[in-house]
Parts: sequence; structure tokens; C-alpha cells
Amino acid sequence: MEKVAEADFPTRFGPFRIYGFVGHTGAETEEAVVLKMGDLEGDPPIVRIHSQCLTGDVFHSLRCDCRAQLELALEKVGEAGRGLIIYEQQEGRGIGIMNKLRAYELQDQGADTVDANLQLGLDVDLRNYDLPVAIMKYFGLTSVRFLSNNPDKIGALERAGVKVAERIPAIVEAQVHAEEYLRTKRERLGHLLDVF
Repeated sequence: MEKVAEADFPTRFGPFRIYGFVGHTGAETEEAVVLKMGDLEGDPPIVRIHSQCLTGDVFHSLRCDCRAQLELALEKVGEAGRGLIIYEQQEGRGIGIMNKLRAYELQDQGADTVDANLQLGLDVDLRNYDLPVAIMKYFGLTSVRFLSNNPDKIGALERAGVKVAERIPAIVEAQVHAEEYLRTKRERLGHLLDVF
């Protein structure tokens, strides 16, 4: 892993420092953008690993809760005055934007997000969290207050030696268009959601 850039990054949530990281695993390269606020030493800071969602984060899609979760993370870190948001380039649980749009098409025909991936011949979730863990270690983090509903992310951190001192639920208001998506996350992927 290498840090390729860093700069001041003022936002409406407060002043961050923005970093670019590149991770290399064999022939594969992964990129991540990190927003850091404040001093991370001392008590475990708030940390969020957010997977890129062009449709939600940029275009305000109501099919998912991604943008709302990202804004929740920015708000929580801003309120605390310290924390880390790791923005992974892992669109659509790692399947990429074009496959995600193909999955949307299948969802419009009645498939849920899990079955749509399987019908496309893809794994349900292709993400791994090696780069985010390496980034946390770069910043000297061994214990975090982790903002997530995903038990796979929690497990990945714990297995890599980063203690989840507290899980902060990333619960946002469920939009009517996202109800089935959230139900699938809870019932088929085991996400820690209680929104219905």
C-alpha cells in the first residue's frame, strides 16, 4: 500500500484532510480515498468503511441507503471532531458499475440484490477489506468505534487485529424505494438492521 496524495479538504461537515491510497495485491490494484478529521490518538475514533456507490452517493438514488449512510458518517465524525472515513472503490459490492446496472435491470424484473448477482454469474459480495485495514494501520489504529451494519466488515477488522471497541449502527430513514433492498440486506446478508 502507498499513500499517493494528501491535502486540506474543507466540507460543510467540518475541515478534513483528504488522502489517496493505492493498494497492490499481485496484479490487482485498488484505490481508496480517505477523509481524516482531528487527532486519531487516544480513545478509539469513529471509523467508517464506505463502498463507492455512484448511483446513491452522486445521483441520489433512492434504491439504496448509501448516500444517507455516507452523510451520517460525515455528520458523526464532524460532531466528534475526529475520525476516519475510508471510501473504497468497490462499486456494487465489488461487481462494478456496469454489472450493477445489469443487476438493477434484473431487480426490475423481480430479483433481489443477491439473486441478481447470482443470475449474472457473480458472487454475492466481491469486496475484501485488506486495503481499509492497511489504511487503519497506517494511521496507527488498533481499536475503533466502527460505524457499520455489516457483520462481514466487523469480522474482517477483528481478524486483521483491529479491535471494534464499539459498533455504531448506521441506521438511516428507510425510503420506500429501498425497503426491499434493506430487507434483503438484513434477511439474506445478515446485516444488523431493524428498520421495519
